[in-house]
This record gives sequence, structure tokens and C-alpha cells, in this order.
Amino acid sequence: MKVLLATEKPFAKVASDGIREIVEKAGYELVVLEKYTDKSELLKAVADVDAIIIRSDKITAEVIEAAKNLKIVVRAGAGYDNVDLAAATARKIVVMNTPGQNSNAVAELAIGLMIFMARNKFTPGTGTEIHGKRLGIHAYGNVGKLVARYGKGFGMEVYAYDPFITDKAVYEKDGVIPVGSVEELYSKCDYVSVHIPATEQTKKSINYDLLSKMPKGATIVNTARKEVIDEEGLAKVLAERTDLKYVTDIAADMQVVLNEKFGNRVFATPKKMGAETQEANVNAALAAANQIVAFFTKGENRFQVNKW
Repeated sequence: MKVLLATEKPFAKVASDGIREIVEKAGYELVVLEKYTDKSELLKAVADVDAIIIRSDKITAEVIEAAKNLKIVVRAGAGYDNVDLAAATARKIVVMNTPGQNSNAVAELAIGLMIFMARNKFTPGTGTEIHGKRLGIHAYGNVGKLVARYGKGFGMEVYAYDPFITDKAVYEKDGVIPVGSVEELYSKCDYVSVHIPATEQTKKSINYDLLSKMPKGATIVNTARKEVIDEEGLAKVLAERTDLKYVTDIAADMQVVLNEKFGNRVFATPKKMGAETQEANVNAALAAANQIVAFFTKGENRFQVNKW
């Protein structure tokens, strides 16, 4: 059995060493492709492998076609829109993610971004505090639950909306107030932390109408995906509402324009860094290796994201 670790941006050494230990202990061969600069290198590397571990590397239909023996791809992280699920499913190739491994890193960043914007991006002038403010969690999954917990630690009143969690007890046991609609969440909260995936239903769903419902002085915090934001609608509402702020871990396609027009009211990290901690790096790497071994030895597919 041959496992490929394909990372254009390599894992930390402790993480890659951990992957090797897990894979080789199971009796498999590990091959490593790091810092590659051309797709042809990836196409060559996948030719005879049974499994692939990736980070943000793109597993396209072309890559899948080149990987004749491929049975499983594991994305070390939560998002998996860099894998062509349709092409993988057509070949009955299992695609997994490693949910929860990066959650704390992303949650801490979300809170940090709130404070950063509340204090005017750490520039001179009077800012505000997040204590006592209303925090809305848009999608109450692994990251959302942690953001809620940390928000409560700062003395925020926390609300949440998730159409897939209808049992109010799930929220109430965490001291979180459930709301009945996304519109109610945005109209009620001073900060909204976005954690929805980019799907056909959610792309551009955070639009002008939704954002215009936010209270005076509100801030939207996006550590999810840029595709869920309707950028034209965002620009329009920021132009009309000089009290609103937008901070993101995923720069908008029109981020340069937003920066020029709205100055201190917008901010994007230079590069997506939600999972960029040593701890998350190692956790996701080891989880990916363990999931591959469990798949081949026990048939486990708990974190499979494509179905047939």
C-alpha cells in the first residue's frame, strides 16, 4: 500500500514525521511531494498511490484520472472544496476531511479578529469592547461552538442559528440562545461569526438584504469561505452604512477595492490563517494518517464527505 503526502505548503516537521510513523507502523510505504511548483509533478506522483493526504492542494478530475490505484483522499482540515467530489465519486474514491482538528485555532482567530476590529485595527483612537455585546454564531458546528464558548468567556450574550440543529437543548446546554432564522440572527447581533460551508445553497447567501438588517455598529467576521459572501452586496451596504465593519480570514476577490473605499472598517488577513497554528497543523496531519490506516485496516469511513 502506498500513501502520498502531497503538500505544496509542507506540514511542520513534527507533523510530517508523525504521519510517517503512523503510515510505516501500519506496514505501508509513504512517499512525499513537498513544495512542488507545477501540476505535472503532482500528476506524476499520484500515478501508483493508493491514498493521498493533502492540505490546500487541488485534487482535480485530471489528478484523479492520473491516479489509477487511488482509493482514498484525506484533506487535513475541515474544508474540502479543493477536491473534485464528483470525479472522485465516479471512481468510487473515498474523500474524507478531518473535522474538529483545526477548530480551536479558527475559533481563537475569530475572537481575535473581533477584538482587532473593535479596537480600530490597533490604530490610535477610541475603540469599543466586545464585553456585553451580542454575538451571533452562523452555523453551530465544531468551530461555532468554540466561538460561542469563548464569546461567553468575554461576557458576550451569544445567539446561534443552524438549520441542521433543531433541538433547542443543544444550544441551551451551552448557555446559547437559539434563533429561528438567519434574518433574526443578523438583525439581533452586534457581531456575527460565519462558519457555513460554501455550497450551492450558501454561496452569496450573505447578501445586501441580510447585511443591511444588522444593528448600528455591527461587525461581520468571516473565517469560513469567501464564496458565501455576496461581495457586490457587501460593498453596497458598507457604502450606505458607515457604521458597519467586515473582517475576514479569506480575502474577497474585490478586497483591494474594499480596502481603498472603506479603510479601517474592513480587514482581510494576508493569507488564510485560521488553521495556522502548530497545534492545528499537527492535529490535522496525524488525524489524516490515522484515518487512512483505519480505512484500509477496518473499513472505517466515518468522515467520508462523498456518498454513493
